[in-house]
Amino acid sequence: MITGPRGAWRAVLVALAAGLLAAGCSSASTADRADTPASEAASATSPSTDPSGTTLVAPEGFPAGTLTVTRPDGSVEELRVHVADTPALRQRGLMAVTDPGLGGRDAMVFVFAGDSTSAFWMKDTLLPLSIAWFRADGTYVDQADMDPCPAGTQCPTFGASGAYRYAIEVPLGGLEALGLVEGSTIALTTG
Repeated sequence: MITGPRGAWRAVLVALAAGLLAAGCSSASTADRADTPASEAASATSPSTDPSGTTLVAPEGFPAGTLTVTRPDGSVEELRVHVADTPALRQRGLMAVTDPGLGGRDAMVFVFAGDSTSAFWMKDTLLPLSIAWFRADGTYVDQADMDPCPAGTQCPTFGASGAYRYAIEVPLGGLEALGLVEGSTIALTTG
């Protein structure tokens, strides 16, 4: 029997990891899904362990960036992000990632060279995610919550209500805490 706050936390993590592994799902932009071989996607993550000993897989091989978010109330915060700015990186996205801390980053930002209307899907993505779309000028377009789809099924797609330049993925329910909401604006700095 697991007792106390630490034991309860461990039980939650173990249950979450077991559920995610059983789901066997993934994520990628439908516009880019054919651009990268599966073998490249499989090498896109780095394992670590959490305090309970559960192996967590974080994103690896993405450029780092800073996302400056100006909330509707005018407050500003800077987020540390992974940047998916090539077709191969966008296709890989958060596939096979099980670390809800995203390897010490707040989000993954998908950057497109021009305006896009491509939908996203959750193929081979194990974490449930929330996504927010922003225009080239940094203004908000839309958001959605995305659950992993069971292996062997057709994954639903998730699209914005209008054209966007940036798509930002975070663990499910995390958009509001990061200020990625209607009325917010963003600016991305890479390097």
